[in-house]
Amino acid sequence: MLDVHDHRSLGQRLDLFHLQEEAPGMVFWHPRGYQLYQLIEERVRRRMRHEGYLEVRTPQLLAQPLWEKSGHWDNFRQNMFSLAEEGERHHALKPVNCPGHIQLVQRMGPSYRDLPLRLGEFGLVHRSEPSGSLHGLFRLRQFTQDDGHIFCAEEQLSDEVFAFCRSLHAFYAAFGFEHIQVAFSSRPAQRAGSDAVWDRAEALLSEAAARAGLDCRPQPGEGAFYGPKLEFVLKDRLGRDWQCGTIQLDLVLPERFDLSYVDASGQKRRPMMLHRAMLGSLERFIGILLEHHEGALPAWLAPRQVVVAPLGEGQVVDAERFAARLRAADCRVAVDARAESLSRKIVDAHQDGVPWLVVVGRREVEKNAVSLRRRDGTQAALSQDDAVARLVAECQPASAV
Repeated sequence: MLDVHDHRSLGQRLDLFHLQEEAPGMVFWHPRGYQLYQLIEERVRRRMRHEGYLEVRTPQLLAQPLWEKSGHWDNFRQNMFSLAEEGERHHALKPVNCPGHIQLVQRMGPSYRDLPLRLGEFGLVHRSEPSGSLHGLFRLRQFTQDDGHIFCAEEQLSDEVFAFCRSLHAFYAAFGFEHIQVAFSSRPAQRAGSDAVWDRAEALLSEAAARAGLDCRPQPGEGAFYGPKLEFVLKDRLGRDWQCGTIQLDLVLPERFDLSYVDASGQKRRPMMLHRAMLGSLERFIGILLEHHEGALPAWLAPRQVVVAPLGEGQVVDAERFAARLRAADCRVAVDARAESLSRKIVDAHQDGVPWLVVVGRREVEKNAVSLRRRDGTQAALSQDDAVARLVAECQPASAV
C-alpha cells in the first residue's frame, strides 16, 4: 500500500494522472493533471522567451546513421527503442533532442552575428528502461524534457553559463525550493572524444562555474558521454536531494557533425554547444513537487484555485456570478452547488488541494460580501470587490522569471 504522501497516491487523490499496465512507464494525464503540466510548461516557456530562446519541434523517429554519428548508437543504444525496416536500415525513437537541434543549426548556416543561437524544445522522448526500474513519475519510458541547446563562440561561453545560473534560485523558489546545491560531473569511463577535448571542456566549464560564483561538489565519472556538466540539486522538505537542472558543455557533437559558423573575417569556425534544462523531466518534476508540498501546491500552481460554495439553493446564482468575476481575471474556479453541508464541502475542497474556499450565504449576499477560508483554516469576511482583488493577487504566479 502506498504512503499517503507518495506522489502516486497524491495523483489519485487529486485526480491528476494514472498509470496502467497497457502503457508501462507512460502517463495518462487527467484534465486537472494536464492543467498542472501546462502551468509548469508555461513557466519554463516564459523563461525561454525572456532569455531569447527560439522554440522548435523535431521528429520523434530518426534513422540509425544519425544516431551513429551522434555517438548515441554506441554509447546509449541499450536505452533506445529501435525499429527495423526491410534490410539493415534501422530507426530509433529519440531518447534525446540534441541531434535534431543540430540538424536545424546546419540548415540555418549561422554567422557570428547569429550567435549565441539558443534553441528550446519541450521534447517528448522515449527510453527503454527495464520494467523493474519504473517508478511512478520518477522513472518513465516516455517523458518530456524542457530541453535547450546554445550554440556559441568560445568567447561567449562564460556569459551563457553565467546567465543560466544566475536566476535559477528565483526560478526554483517560485516552486517552493529554497536550497540548491551544485555538482560538477566530469568524464565517464565510456565517452566520446579525446582526452585533450575533455581536458579543454572541463577547464572551460570549471572556469565558467567559478565566474558564476558556484561552489561545486565534484562527481568524478558522472558526466555525459559527450561532455562535462553542472547539475543543480534541489532539497525537498524531507531533506531528500533531487537533481533537476543541468548545463553541459559539448565539444564532441559539433565536431562529429562538422558544425560551423562564419566569423567576422569570413572564415569558418567551430561553435561550442551547451545542453541545458531547468527541470529535466517535466513528469519527474511534478512527482517531486507533489511530494515536496504533500499535495498542497502553491496557489498559482493549483489546478483548481478557488471553490465557491453557496450555502443554499437561493445563493447559487450569486455564487455563479462571483465565480464568473474570478474567471474573468484568469482564476481557476469551480462552484460547489451540491446539496451538501458546508463542512462536507470544506473537507472535499481540502482533499482536492484547493487553496481557497469562498462561502456565499444569505447574510453575505445581503451585505454584498463573501467569507474566505484558506486551506490552513484561517478565515476572513470581505466585500466582494476586496475578495476578488485578494484572490486574484494570491492566485497569480510570482513575477520573477
